[in-house]
Amino acid sequence: MSALASSETRKIVILGIWLTNLSYFLFSGQDAIIKLLVETFSVWQVMFFRSVVVLGGCMAFGGHSIIGESLRSPTLKPMVFRGLVMFAAWLCFYNAARWLPLAELTTIYFAAPVIVTILSILMLGERVPAMRWIAVLTGFVGVFIACDPTGVGFSWPVAMVLAAATFWALSVILVRMTALREKTVVQVVLTNLFFLAGSAIPMIAVWETPSPSAWLMLLAVGVTGGFGQYAMFEGMKRADASVIAGFEYAALIWAFLFGYLIWADVPRPAVFVGAALIIVAGAIMVNAERRRLRA
Repeated sequence: MSALASSETRKIVILGIWLTNLSYFLFSGQDAIIKLLVETFSVWQVMFFRSVVVLGGCMAFGGHSIIGESLRSPTLKPMVFRGLVMFAAWLCFYNAARWLPLAELTTIYFAAPVIVTILSILMLGERVPAMRWIAVLTGFVGVFIACDPTGVGFSWPVAMVLAAATFWALSVILVRMTALREKTVVQVVLTNLFFLAGSAIPMIAVWETPSPSAWLMLLAVGVTGGFGQYAMFEGMKRADASVIAGFEYAALIWAFLFGYLIWADVPRPAVFVGAALIIVAGAIMVNAERRRLRA
């Protein structure tokens, strides 16, 4: 590989990492709004209106023909399966959020990056260097320390979060498998068409009329979720799944920040220790990728 090609490859991977971090920031903001909404509205209703807003944005960006183009996509079948997996992750995670505190919910869910790393080997044939494993496991230790989940026992909510982590990890691998084969906006459209179809009928059965402020929150969920999806899919085109996985831990930092701003939750000292380890894990991953690409 020439020096110029190597430099361009490094830029592409680093851009993928930045896009991934942006997506997890947006998803954390989305999660905070959804946690407020599910106190009054069902997950079905939130999912339905989120999909409506995202699809409206896609049509504004890609024109009305983008729906037809998406339905004619050669990757339609694998993306429908991916949509089903993401749909299952959504239902499990946000229903469990009704019963579990944020710290326990987050800790259990962050088994996902480890599962992604394992699946990237089994399903994508990626070679995962030792430094990637170190970064992923360091990040998980940071999450564990920050959340202090020592009091968590096994229960149905815990099982739902573990299922959500597994479904999400599988969806990340499926995103990587389809990301290079189709335009990002088409992937966003197909994902949200599936969510829209899956949530429409249950939403009617549990309908609650939103207040003006709730309408604004539902709009915000769609905007943050849509841009988050776009950034994640674009990031997946530029970096390996096992690289992306380690940066999912950064969502914990945003989760605690939003928790403080919205609910006035003051992080314990252990949170800062855990956050420091998460930052170290991210630095290890970036540095390892730069060295690998130079080589």
